Amino acid sequence: MKTILVPIDFSAIAGLVVAAGATLASAQNARLILLHVRPPSVVTDSELGTRMSTEYAAAVTAETVRRLSGLEDELRAQGVTVETRHLAGLPGRCILDLARTLGVDYIVLGSHGHSALYELVVGSTTSRVIKYAPCPVVVVPQAGKPAAELSAQSAHD
Repeated sequence: MKTILVPIDFSAIAGLVVAAGATLASAQNARLILLHVRPPSVVTDSELGTRMSTEYAAAVTAETVRRLSGLEDELRAQGVTVETRHLAGLPGRCILDLARTLGVDYIVLGSHGHSALYELVVGSTTSRVIKYAPCPVVVVPQAGKPAAELSAQSAHD
């Protein structure tokens, strides 16, 4: 059975990414793996800071599990074979490592349309995955932007 990895960050585009992954999984008779990667917590030297960081990570993990479980239930109701994973770490690295470990056939993820300056300074998970993925990558574009706005953004990039 083919495997499709769908990393999501619960942003506005996540629903479109999950829908695209589910469509591809249904067409390929594949299993879908929903993945959420929580970036590393801030490490502090103080006991209070460490405790707050640990409590925050636990709360985020609980919320992530709840949201992934809801999506899993919805996809199963549509007849999609699905499982969920949540990891902590650098998103690009975690996505690529899991893709290699599981031998996935496709990765479906979203594009957030950052400017060229943002990507130069901060980097882009999507760009990293496209560059180093061990399989084909399907990028779901940001939806709802009027063509004029996209043209203006491209001119500034």
